[in-house]
Amino acid sequence: MKISIRSILKEKGSEVHAVRPDSTVYDALKTMADTNVGALLVIDGGRLVGIVSERDYARKVILKGRSSLDTRVEDIMSTRVICARPEQSVEECMGLMTAKAVRHLPVLDHKEVVGIVSIGDLVKAIIGEQQHIIEQLEHYIHGH
Repeated sequence: MKISIRSILKEKGSEVHAVRPDSTVYDALKTMADTNVGALLVIDGGRLVGIVSERDYARKVILKGRSSLDTRVEDIMSTRVICARPEQSVEECMGLMTAKAVRHLPVLDHKEVVGIVSIGDLVKAIIGEQQHIIEQLEHYIHGH
C-alpha cells in the first residue's frame, strides 16, 4: 500500500508556518524556534514566493558574516521551491527530496498551499507502515 502525502497531512495537520519576504532573518529564526520547525514558507500577498531554512541561515548569513537583524528573508530565501501534490506517494517525494537535496516540501493543491512535509514526516510514515506490516505478519505466523 502506498502512503500518500494527503494521508500524512491528515495525521500531522496542515498548519503552515510562514513569514513575509521583508521580515528579518532574526524574526524568521525566532518563529522557527518558537514553532520547532526547520523551515518556513515565504508568503507574499497570499502567494508562495520562497522557502527559508536553517540551512539558508547557516550558509547565507553566518558564513558570510551578515547580521540576522539587518538581513531580510528575501535576501537569503530559495525562490525555486520544489513542491509536492497531496496525491503523490511518500516514495515519490523521498526520491524528489533526495534528487533535489531538500528537506522540506510545501504541498500545493491547485496552486494553493495546503501543508508542508519534512523528510522526518516521510521517514516516520514509512516506519509506521513497516511496523504495521510486521505486526500483521506476526499475527499471521502465530495464527491470530
